[in-house]
Amino acid sequence: MKKILVLLSVIAILFVACEDDSLSYEEQLAIDIEKIQTYIVDSSLTAQSTESGLYYIIEEEGTGNYPTVDSTVNITYTGMFLDGEEFDSGTIEYELGAFILGWQEGVPLFKEGGSGRLFIPSGLGYGSEDYRGIPKNSVLMFDIELLEISN
Repeated sequence: MKKILVLLSVIAILFVACEDDSLSYEEQLAIDIEKIQTYIVDSSLTAQSTESGLYYIIEEEGTGNYPTVDSTVNITYTGMFLDGEEFDSGTIEYELGAFILGWQEGVPLFKEGGSGRLFIPSGLGYGSEDYRGIPKNSVLMFDIELLEISN
C-alpha cells in the first residue's frame, strides 16, 4: 500500500509539474518590461516607451514620411535577444501589417530614412509559442533602418 501511495504521489507531482504554467498576459508583460528596463539601464541607453510596453530608441530621425500599418516598407534589420545573440537579419520589403505586432506599432514611430532600436515584449512578438528558434516569451530587440515606404 505504501508503494502505491508513493507512486501516486510521484504521478501527482509530475502531473502538476507538466501542467500549463503560463502566466497571464499582464504578468508576462511585467516580467518583460523589467528585463527591457534592466537592459536599458545596464547599457546606459535612453529609450522611450509606449503604453503597450514597447520601448524604442530613434538614433537617426530620417526625413521622409511616417508609415502606416497599411504601408509597404523596405527595412534593413537585425533581430537579437537581450543577451546580444542574433537570431535573424536582412532586408525585407513587405506590408507592415503582416509583421509582428511590435513592428506594426514600432516602425510607424520612424520616418523614412530613420533608424534605431525596438525592444519588443514577448506579447508583441511571438508570445508563448516557440517560433523558428525563438523560445516562447522571448523579449526581442531589433536594430532597424526604414529605407523606403510605398503605399
